[in-house]
Amino acid sequence: MELTVPVSGGAVWAEDTGGDGPPVVLLHPGVGDSRVWDPVLPQLVEHHRVIRYDVRGYGRSPQPTASYSLLDDLVAVLDYFRLRRVSLVGCSMGGGTAMSLALAYPDRVTALVLLCPGITGYPWPEEPKFDAEYDALIEAGDVEGLVTLGLREWAAAGADEAAVAQLRAAAPAWLTEDEYQRVDPPVFDRLGELSTPAVVMVGDLDRPTLIACNEEVAARIPSCRLMRMPGVDHLPPLRVPDLVADTIRTYSRSDML
Repeated sequence: MELTVPVSGGAVWAEDTGGDGPPVVLLHPGVGDSRVWDPVLPQLVEHHRVIRYDVRGYGRSPQPTASYSLLDDLVAVLDYFRLRRVSLVGCSMGGGTAMSLALAYPDRVTALVLLCPGITGYPWPEEPKFDAEYDALIEAGDVEGLVTLGLREWAAAGADEAAVAQLRAAAPAWLTEDEYQRVDPPVFDRLGELSTPAVVMVGDLDRPTLIACNEEVAARIPSCRLMRMPGVDHLPPLRVPDLVADTIRTYSRSDML
């Protein structure tokens, strides 16, 4: 079932597959929207209730008109669906939001499946050339230029139709993020507090700075497994959907709750 979920000062598009299985919430990357999960979803719905939604400005959600927080919106979605405890599956930006929720509300998270997660508070190295190119495209409102940049940086496994569609669903949102999206509290230095079963999945074709970050994230989360994915870039649900689905099923089993 597709529907519009109210959040503070706005709304987001969401989908609920229904069912009585263990609930799983899928959080999309900043380089795509919730359709990134299309290849994975059919493998989950038989035994799980699956919720996914588009962050404000991404995909099928309207552009933001008020300040918002990724963490606060996730809480609002969980509350709307009356989900007390869930497994969180987050890709890139979504992975960062998943960790934020697990630290802020540890009793609400039963498992973390983190695909090439971004993370607040990580000491990202400066990349002046990339930053200057990105800033110039944002200033010009050049969506197609942002798509081209995104494909070059995040889709090293190939600019196929699905990858292009993901970047096109995300790039318009980048134009408004600085104005409306509040950065959630830093979590990198608090990863040792996580007690939730967790796995970090990272592809060897992802950006080197992201790979280094994910290695540190996995090392800091107690008992976290680091899973390396050969030939995979920043879009694992598109590249290796069977592996992603199998990992989600493993970590969201009812006997682990």
